[in-house]
Amino acid sequence: MQSLAPSSGPTPAVLVLEDGRTFTGTSFGARGEVFGEAVFSTGMSGYQETLTDPSYHRQVVVATAPHIGNTGWNDEDDESQRVWVAGYVVRDLARVPSSWRSRRTLSEALAQQGVVGISDVDTRALTRHLRERGSMRVGVSTETLDPEALRERVLTQAQMAGADLVADVTTAEPYVVPARGEKRFTVAAVDLGIKTMTPVRLAERGIEVHVLPATTTLEEIRERGADGVFFSNGPGDPAAATGPVSLLTEVLDARLPYFGICFGNQIFGRALGLGTTKLKYGHRGINQPVIDRSTGKVEVTAHNHGFAVEAPEGDAAETRWGTVSVSHHCLNDGVVEGLELRDGEGGLRGFSVQYHPEAAAGPHDAAYLFDRFVDVLTAAQEGSR
Repeated sequence: MQSLAPSSGPTPAVLVLEDGRTFTGTSFGARGEVFGEAVFSTGMSGYQETLTDPSYHRQVVVATAPHIGNTGWNDEDDESQRVWVAGYVVRDLARVPSSWRSRRTLSEALAQQGVVGISDVDTRALTRHLRERGSMRVGVSTETLDPEALRERVLTQAQMAGADLVADVTTAEPYVVPARGEKRFTVAAVDLGIKTMTPVRLAERGIEVHVLPATTTLEEIRERGADGVFFSNGPGDPAAATGPVSLLTEVLDARLPYFGICFGNQIFGRALGLGTTKLKYGHRGINQPVIDRSTGKVEVTAHNHGFAVEAPEGDAAETRWGTVSVSHHCLNDGVVEGLELRDGEGGLRGFSVQYHPEAAAGPHDAAYLFDRFVDVLTAAQEGSR
């Protein structure tokens, strides 16, 4: 990526996909040149949470909602310490923020962090193209305006398949989010790209959360007195994340209760012997219907994933820790959206979901999953007495 500078006025920009499809528009945020995987998000709100989600590392996000930036940028809703998207693509950029919470415009926020944006793009046509052809590499530039020259650079970029990105996003040092109210449990949360709201949702239920680097060992987890283990969301290809898979295998051997979200669902699947696959264009947005097969309830959920777990034959399989089965799936396309592991007596030892029950921007249909984790922790504690 070349050096970036704040944009001081209308500046032409160009977006070129690896297959040569080209869109022209106007620069906002920072000037410069960026590359990544082009993906689209269908959320009508919550762009600040999206842009600061570490799971979007190395991705250029296309907003399908036509009008973006109307609530500006505040100091409360970030899901991490920085903007993680490689670039941002919108149709109509709001000229003036209309929220009392706003402290700066979206363009100013992106410029401060060196993130290139492009507006005045036909995002409907771009989204349809990505749905038909699949997510692909892309370049956005205010410097190389010749589409063929930019495409040549796009084609030299690494693919998302095979990318191990956990080390780029994990915390450098452990930190603790205290339980709110009376402390009931201690949980080790392995940071694969964790969002700020996740430890908050756990802490609201009396859990003291120790957020740990992805390189954490089982011994370090034990030293913190963890009653259970959580694996977070994160970017990249789960098939390349061999370290987290090895750690989770040891966690399961130690019979510690487990809960995983998004990337943590994919790592759970691989630790249990299931494969993962790259989806054509993935699920990204806050309106995905998922059914909980244990209750029959349908939840409207927040998603951000380009990879998915492959379902075992018959939706269940035996492992050395018990039976793994598919607990949730997407009603749009049947993709696996959750797993659960039960021991020989039918007790729930661990579970995971592909979507985001912590979703700060909503919806909150799946918040009950944090209560389910508390139930698993309680059962394990009572069983050890």
